[in-house]
Amino acid sequence: MAGHNRRPAFPEFPSAGCKVNQLNQPPRILRIADSYTAHTATLRLDAGDDDLTLGQLLDKYLFHLPRERLLHCRAITPQSLTALQTLQDLVYACDDLGRLAGIYSGLAFRQGEAGLELSDVPAAQLTNAGENSASLIEITIDRTDAGYDRNWAGFHRRRWANEPEFFSDFVQTTMETALGASDGRAVMERDTTESRLKFLKVLARRIWDSEFENYSRFVGPKLMFKTGNETVRNIAAGAGGICTEKVQALKFLTDHYGLESEYLIGGPDSDGPLPASRLRELLQTFDFRFAKRYMRYWQHAALLYHLDGVPVLVDATNGNIPFLFLAGPPAERLLADAADKQSVPVRMVEAEENYYYHQTPQDIPLNLFFALEGWLTDTDMVQVFENELGLYLSRDYYVAPLPYRTEQGYQRLAADYYAIARRAGFRCQASAEWNLDTDLGHEFCGVNPTAAAGILAAKDHLLLRYNEWDVPGHDAGLLVMRLSQPTGKARQ
Repeated sequence: MAGHNRRPAFPEFPSAGCKVNQLNQPPRILRIADSYTAHTATLRLDAGDDDLTLGQLLDKYLFHLPRERLLHCRAITPQSLTALQTLQDLVYACDDLGRLAGIYSGLAFRQGEAGLELSDVPAAQLTNAGENSASLIEITIDRTDAGYDRNWAGFHRRRWANEPEFFSDFVQTTMETALGASDGRAVMERDTTESRLKFLKVLARRIWDSEFENYSRFVGPKLMFKTGNETVRNIAAGAGGICTEKVQALKFLTDHYGLESEYLIGGPDSDGPLPASRLRELLQTFDFRFAKRYMRYWQHAALLYHLDGVPVLVDATNGNIPFLFLAGPPAERLLADAADKQSVPVRMVEAEENYYYHQTPQDIPLNLFFALEGWLTDTDMVQVFENELGLYLSRDYYVAPLPYRTEQGYQRLAADYYAIARRAGFRCQASAEWNLDTDLGHEFCGVNPTAAAGILAAKDHLLLRYNEWDVPGHDAGLLVMRLSQPTGKARQ
């Protein structure tokens, strides 16, 4: 995976009071990475840890994770600490309260291609990082044979506990920005049905207002698929996510405040009975050949809340999906049996499609999210290209990468988009270079400079991933399509 080639800098030398190597020997560095995701953490081991077995190293630095001491001694960077906390949840199961339990069944460890038992002492190799040398231990977590065993309630509690002030401030600021300081604080009390509904609606609208985008998969930590807490952080930074990330973000937040909810799945023209057994089979085999008619049932995701006996359907994903906050009978009509089920019209680039929502056994969406998080190793490419979501999508703009190997290849790809735009009556401009130096590109930059900057920064890693996914040797340009017209202007 591309993420495995990113090498975090070795931690700085320790401050006073930390255990240091008194013999001027190279520091011993532990680098631990997940085989499926971009999560990689690097830290400096204490003096005297040379002969620890893998099990002892994991127990000391991952299970018990001495966060404050590692930071105080500058034995780990804040970025690696965040990654290490994520790896902690990929290695260890947890209980309902978020307390760590044992290592997941089926999980294995490797050094290079060789298996590594918990009783083995990992080998170290002398390596250089700039002017510094270090004795490096590299461990890979292999989850190939692990199962869908995550305790999601405990997982959300653990992720909140890692950054409680950040997430509490996010919610508090959201309420006060939308309602004013006094009313925002009052709604935070959630002491009436009305205040709980308002709390949920304001928070859902905050998630919906964030960008529907894929560009953040290729910048910063370059996560192919974000968990709920990671998506909240991304939203707070001015970006966003896609539907399956945003629903996790909203549920992550509302779980903490005690609002009962369940995931809904759905998609275009999925009005028949939910094929639950077939979807479960796909999540076990990962064989998606000839499965398109089934996969439309989980092409989209939303949430159903059970608030004081009232069903509340919430779709906070944005993109080309309208904001939905439906309580009581309007929600029930969208979730009726197949014969009576109503749909939501969604405007795609060329046509309008009917989207249907389905209540589902919760193992299906939860296992899907877990698979997207790591086991489906081309999640980032699939979302951008096969699902045709591009790098950015709103009611006004669509921004897509144009990967090509030859000038003729670029011209064919651009011509396909121009033909789509003509049929739909939209404006469209493309460039063979990765820039937004067109009239529509400048317009988009003016409307959304944060998204524009993220898109421009995404080129290198997106091309790296695309060349791995397809064949080497691609370059890429950018296309901007205007899906609506500025006020007072006719379509050209």
